[in-house]
Amino acid sequence: MTVTDNTQQPLVSFIVTCYNLPVEMLCECIDSILRLSLDPSEREIIVVDDGSDQSPMNDLLKYGDDIIYVRQKNGGLSAARNKGIEVATGIYLQFVDGDDQLIRLGYDSCLNIIRHHLDADMVLFDFDEHECSEQAIMNEIPAPMSGTDYMRHHNIHGTAWGYLFRRNTLSDLRFTPGIYHEDEEFTPQLLIRAETVYPTMVKAYFYNRRPDSIITSQDKAHIEKRFDDMLQVIRHLHQTADRLPNNDQLAMERRVAQLTMDYIHNVILQTRSQAITQQRIETLRAEGLFPLPDRNYTKKYQWFRRMTNSRLGLSVLVRILPLMKKER
Repeated sequence: MTVTDNTQQPLVSFIVTCYNLPVEMLCECIDSILRLSLDPSEREIIVVDDGSDQSPMNDLLKYGDDIIYVRQKNGGLSAARNKGIEVATGIYLQFVDGDDQLIRLGYDSCLNIIRHHLDADMVLFDFDEHECSEQAIMNEIPAPMSGTDYMRHHNIHGTAWGYLFRRNTLSDLRFTPGIYHEDEEFTPQLLIRAETVYPTMVKAYFYNRRPDSIITSQDKAHIEKRFDDMLQVIRHLHQTADRLPNNDQLAMERRVAQLTMDYIHNVILQTRSQAITQQRIETLRAEGLFPLPDRNYTKKYQWFRRMTNSRLGLSVLVRILPLMKKER
């Protein structure tokens, strides 16, 4: 017996969020889902329109019963995803941003894992941001581990669309409305809840990095809000870690340290100011988030920790980091 034997419930609910997107782009996203190796009864495509200035509904009529269209007052990405969770009935959930696409062969490999491994709570996968090209299928199923163990020994991609996960794993977890970096807050909390994770390296998602997207905005007020919201996320995860059992706590502490490093890194890149960076570091210090913990997470982490621990090292970072290509 497999999970697909339950004909009354879709295997996967795809939560597609959009706001003021070109309709052609949204249709390409939906088409990429329809190309997957899922029968109509196995999939549920929920398009959540977060109050676009002009509804794309008329252009989506051609999909008929293949999609569920939900329109709500503009509330941001978190609110749109939460609405999708509320509507979804599938065994598994997959978030998809409406300007992105799923890569057929790679994603079908992930689907095969949940079809044949009934213990799978999450399947992690990689992404491509250069072109939506088909990738080779995976030849070997990776060994499963708990979400906690995975976080303890690996850096994770915080993007909410970077994994396929069992809906029941969510419990009461939802995205925090009104903030940037909502994925960074959501993902580690979901991983902690996952008992069985299959960490693949297959490229299953095409991320369309658009020049006019929120993440690329250079508006000063926007950048300040991103900094403040990231600090809020780090603070929340740090407080959450204190309430977790020991093994979960160690996993969350690693993620908090990684996010804190990324936060300092981004402050340097965006401001190129040692004074502003030092001010932000002092705020971290006051909340017990700095200095970065002395852990052997990665060589990059150890190097960055040593450099930020002295004014001379920080001065060097402010000069050289803007000249270096940011590591993904």
